[in-house]
Amino acid sequence: MSNVEKDFLEIADTKTSKRRLVLVAAAAAVLLLFLAASYLTQGAMADLPFLKGQPGLVDQRPWLTASALADTAVSAEEKQFAREAERLADHEVDQAFAMAMRQAEMQTLVLNGPALQIQKKVNWLAGQVKQDQAAVDALNAQMAAATKRGGVVAPTLQDNLDVAKGQLQLDTDELSDESGNLARASGDKRIQIQQELAAREATMQKYDSQANSPGEPAVISAKRYQTLDERLDAWSNQRARRASLQQAQAETDADIARLTAQYAALNAQSNAATASIETANAAKPASATGLGATANGPPVVSDAKDKLAGMARAHELAQIHAILEDRLQTEKQLSTVYAKWIAQVGLQHRIAFHLLLQSMVEIMALVLGAMLVWWLVQALLDRAVSGTGVDYRSVHTLRTIVNLAIELVTLVLILLTIFGAPSQMPTILGLGVAGLTVVFQNFILAFFGWFMLMGRNGIRVSDLVEINGVGGEVVEVGLFRTTLLETGNWTDKGHPTGRRVRFLNSYAVTGQFFNFSTAGQWMWDEIAVNVPDGDGTYRTIEAIHKAVLQQTENDVKLAEAEWKDAASQQALGRFSGAPSVDMRPAASGIDILVRYVTRAKDRSEMRNKLYESVIKLLHKPPSAVPATVPGTEPEQK
Repeated sequence: MSNVEKDFLEIADTKTSKRRLVLVAAAAAVLLLFLAASYLTQGAMADLPFLKGQPGLVDQRPWLTASALADTAVSAEEKQFAREAERLADHEVDQAFAMAMRQAEMQTLVLNGPALQIQKKVNWLAGQVKQDQAAVDALNAQMAAATKRGGVVAPTLQDNLDVAKGQLQLDTDELSDESGNLARASGDKRIQIQQELAAREATMQKYDSQANSPGEPAVISAKRYQTLDERLDAWSNQRARRASLQQAQAETDADIARLTAQYAALNAQSNAATASIETANAAKPASATGLGATANGPPVVSDAKDKLAGMARAHELAQIHAILEDRLQTEKQLSTVYAKWIAQVGLQHRIAFHLLLQSMVEIMALVLGAMLVWWLVQALLDRAVSGTGVDYRSVHTLRTIVNLAIELVTLVLILLTIFGAPSQMPTILGLGVAGLTVVFQNFILAFFGWFMLMGRNGIRVSDLVEINGVGGEVVEVGLFRTTLLETGNWTDKGHPTGRRVRFLNSYAVTGQFFNFSTAGQWMWDEIAVNVPDGDGTYRTIEAIHKAVLQQTENDVKLAEAEWKDAASQQALGRFSGAPSVDMRPAASGIDILVRYVTRAKDRSEMRNKLYESVIKLLHKPPSAVPATVPGTEPEQK
């Protein structure tokens, strides 16, 4: 390695070391930040041991809201609050139905126009139903008397009874329909309230038949969040659930305000009704006859009726007052339950946030650990190769492999921390491998080709190679690509063309490549010479051959020794590295082509030496050309 390369590597190592320090310091600071946040939220673990109502006359929003929120309860503590909220909401809605029914019964209806006509028809149908019922009862009595006497019941009697029952059913259905029409025409809400109550009772029977799971305590429920994804999802869901509970509490508080206003208004009505009764009692004459007549005037029947009506109204208002007071207290208790439920969800929200911070701590610990391992491995490699003379290209390859392994392991651990282990691992691996094989086929082959190129029989930086017919010097062997600096023909110029050529490493798997750089970087080169025809032509050719033998003797011995050592079998031993001379007739004499072995880096120097020797031989007269060149005499046996 040259001094320039060493200086460059030292500068690069200094910059890399500073960059490592900055990265490690940043990772350590983030880790400390999350550790501090996790420590500050550890108290959350220590403390552990919206809808809109459907349209109708009776407001059922308290029950609908409580039942919907109960389905979102997760822990046992939440489910307990949910059951209490459902119980209070159910009681409040029952009281709302009772209050609505009493208010409908107290309503004074004024019949006029179509309502008055319907009322007349209803009264007539009521009389008809009464008559039909009397007829059915009379026929039933006749049937019972005939049966009691032991006689045979006349068929006509049975037929009359069936007809009477059918007529009774028809009149009853018609009376029911007309009663509904009368209620709608007169504004009577009792029938609609009854229908809503019947629908609610059917829903409650279905709800009571369903079993409720007790749930798990918040501690056990929180431990089920193992991955960052699960903890983040739980944290997000708790935020949404707390917002829904806050909305439900706000609606309950609004209902409390509304019921309080109704309570005050009803209290005023009740006091007014009581005061009117007391006033009527004070205005009653001191003496009255036993038949309801005063001593000085006519009977006071109308006054008595008004007094009884006022007392009845006061009684109804008192009952509604009691129901409304019960509803108000229930709504207050329901608001308190929602407040406790919100506090419980807030506690679980802090737990999820604490677990989320723990996951972030784990991820940052993995990143920091990977950086420290990477730093330690780099330091060990630097110490191992320091002063040993190991090729820096091999060290660079080893560092690349180690860095890639550390990054892959860290990435897998981080993904496991975030998403956890896949539940269907064989299926996921099969689909993933199939997809990667189809989509990234070339890159996969290039990746595995890189391992082959990094092997013993691969290529290294500065090797002279030929890939897909392009020859050049290797300047970079990346994970997926190989870069060459293109040169001319090996046996011709061998000079760079200035072009950089890049190949995917898949050629190492699916194609072929030639590496001209053996241990000594040996190559076959050739020179062409024209020898004029004459008496000493063959002596000149033999002299040229022997001069080439003399110049390349040492290179031939070294090349043959290295080839034998590199061979995997002894069959290569019969090949020789001795130069050869090919003669071809030409118009101006004889063309000879001399092939010889030389080092790739010394090919130009060797070619110049050989040309110099050949030129000297060609300029000598044929008689002066020695038959043998000193040092090339054959050995005596």
